[in-house]
Amino acid sequence: MTDGDVTYGADGDGAVAAEQPAVPHVTRGPGPGPREADGRDLAHAAPAQFPLLDTSGPRDATTRLTAHGCWYPSADPTGAQVAFICDRGGVPQLWAGPVDSNEVRLLDAEPDPVREVSWSPDGRWIAYTTAPGGGEHTRVLCVRPDGTDRRILAGAEPGTSAYLGCWAHDGSAVAVTVAVPTAHPLSLDAGGEVPAEPDGLVAGMPAGWYGRDGDAVLLGAPPLTDTGPGATHPPAPAGVTASGDPRLSRMGPMTPGAGDSLSAYLIDPDGVAAAVLLAGEADAATLRVCDISRDGRLALLRRGPRARREAVVIRTTDLVTTYVVPVADGDPWIGRFSAQADNLWLRSNANREFAVLLTAGLDGEGRPRGWSVAAEREGSDLELLAFAENDRAAILAWNIRGASEVEVVDTHPPGTTGAAAGPPRLVPLPHEVVTRIVDAGTGRLVMSLSGSQRRPGIWWLPKGVALLRTPWSSRDEDAVPPGRPPVRPVQLNLTARDGQALNGWYYRAPGRGPAEPAPCVIHLHGGPEEQERPVFNPLYHEILGRGLDIFAPDVRGSSGHGRSFVDADLGRGRFAALDDVADCAAHAVLAGPADPSRLAVMGRSYGGYLTFASLVWHPDLFRTGVAVCGMSDFATFFEGTEPWIAQSAAHKYGHPERDRELLRSLSPMSRIDALRVPVLAVHGEHDTNVPPGESEQFVRAARERGQTAELLTLYNEGHDFLRADNRRLFRRAAADWLQRHLSD
Repeated sequence: MTDGDVTYGADGDGAVAAEQPAVPHVTRGPGPGPREADGRDLAHAAPAQFPLLDTSGPRDATTRLTAHGCWYPSADPTGAQVAFICDRGGVPQLWAGPVDSNEVRLLDAEPDPVREVSWSPDGRWIAYTTAPGGGEHTRVLCVRPDGTDRRILAGAEPGTSAYLGCWAHDGSAVAVTVAVPTAHPLSLDAGGEVPAEPDGLVAGMPAGWYGRDGDAVLLGAPPLTDTGPGATHPPAPAGVTASGDPRLSRMGPMTPGAGDSLSAYLIDPDGVAAAVLLAGEADAATLRVCDISRDGRLALLRRGPRARREAVVIRTTDLVTTYVVPVADGDPWIGRFSAQADNLWLRSNANREFAVLLTAGLDGEGRPRGWSVAAEREGSDLELLAFAENDRAAILAWNIRGASEVEVVDTHPPGTTGAAAGPPRLVPLPHEVVTRIVDAGTGRLVMSLSGSQRRPGIWWLPKGVALLRTPWSSRDEDAVPPGRPPVRPVQLNLTARDGQALNGWYYRAPGRGPAEPAPCVIHLHGGPEEQERPVFNPLYHEILGRGLDIFAPDVRGSSGHGRSFVDADLGRGRFAALDDVADCAAHAVLAGPADPSRLAVMGRSYGGYLTFASLVWHPDLFRTGVAVCGMSDFATFFEGTEPWIAQSAAHKYGHPERDRELLRSLSPMSRIDALRVPVLAVHGEHDTNVPPGESEQFVRAARERGQTAELLTLYNEGHDFLRADNRRLFRRAAADWLQRHLSD
């Protein structure tokens, strides 16, 4: 289970040094900073910087992987150099080099996996996040492009995490969010009750949630935050009627103790100026600074738990919020101010099923004058938004049934005034999915791509030229060992027993005839709001090499199919999601060549939960299961997970107190007596997202009942397995297990 991105953040109290401001024109105003409800200051001490030893490495890591992945690029101001994440040394590390040469260099040889990268606009620094020990807590560092002056900017203090935001446009400061966890994920009030709103609803939960049967409510419509006379709100598409309950369109007050204490700062990487506090929230799930206007007056933040994300515009002089509007899940970089800060562009699904490009003119106080839809695709989400040509061009990536389409639109087309969008220009892609797009100087773009036939790589687009693969990205022919080419999946569509439309990707093991029955693994993604995409997965390649087919569906609750589909598993709708797993297995038999007597189920994170649950809800359907980092009991999960995850999970699954019976009935441990088949559980030892105890208790209970059950614990890993040796061990152990139990 994941929260959809890696941005949660902060606390601290910072002031601008009078002699040298941290950011030109951005100074702490006379107004009060963020405070708790009882009047206490929300922020604690600003994060302190810690210099580190130079750990830049030679061109090649000690152990170089031929089949490696490169992703998350960030270009220098000229576009000639790119910093990126690459696992060619066996773990995701920070590298940099020219886009047209193989002369790359390792900037940080430490074993802690790198998560995000951002090159400063002035070219002097590269900021990045790492996960010490491979766990869930992260810290923000920066380093010079030549590998010197490496230092920790935030997250070094015990018990804290830090997350990366945007740079100030002049490169003088970088936004960082620092998280200090609360004492308990979801606390009760003094009387032992969950705080409720006047009508009895748990704070922050939508009206009608407790009786939810999977019929989705389209969230939106009424204003989130009225910011004064004449405030306008994003338009709803024709034919959509939004709920009249205002709580359905706003995040609502959170349960005390339900999330981290977050504070967002602007930090001078040179360490000369004091940190500037931009925003702070108590008991919050996420907080990220996405953009700062060029004049420093306004900041754009993204906050809130998944399915309830919000864009927040604040004035930096007095920290006053000028507007709040719902935005979509997925990529956290949600929008941008125009160069003059007189327009705002947002990727948002406010009042609609799918995310679109919204734009609004801003007045002198940072309030929108009126919203309009600048670009949309029927039945498709806008999943990535980037800007180039000094913000005169927007680059849009659309999710088309799991694959990507990229187009460029002019944000100031000739003959127009204010915010507008010109006709789109399509960018042909060499592979199915784009995961990141960044500006690389005049007329140039850099993208990270992935596809069913290749490992993740970075491509660059010179002006007027087709996309070119960077020399240091893996070649397509190096994606897999010789003699066993990757399998291109085919999309299957089906209808669930209650009429809900579903689909997924079917991978046929090489060497089998079209009608030859084959053992098949139903693989379930995490989230629940993730989406199965046609990208190369080494795990799938390993399983297919053992002669096993794979069907990877999107059950209800997945993204990419509209907000109603995402919300269709809320509350008691999760029982229908469990039925979806069985319906997908049946379809793999009827529409594909899957052998009904040799089916297995496997999944990671939320997919691991579905695996545990499917084995006890449908005990005679599968021969075996492999559950990776999955929840087995919602009660123990809520007790042990991170506070920000508990907050999001309470909205998605149910509150651990008010919905105790529902959560008990949905927990695989409550039906463990129904288990009939062998199960393998896999977990990272440092997983604080879904604690390892979730796998341990299921395996222990299965063994006590005489069933075959094994647990593989991967050392120095968290919720995601990031080290090459551990990933290899996991793939082979899972494939060995499936092959053994699905063989005749």
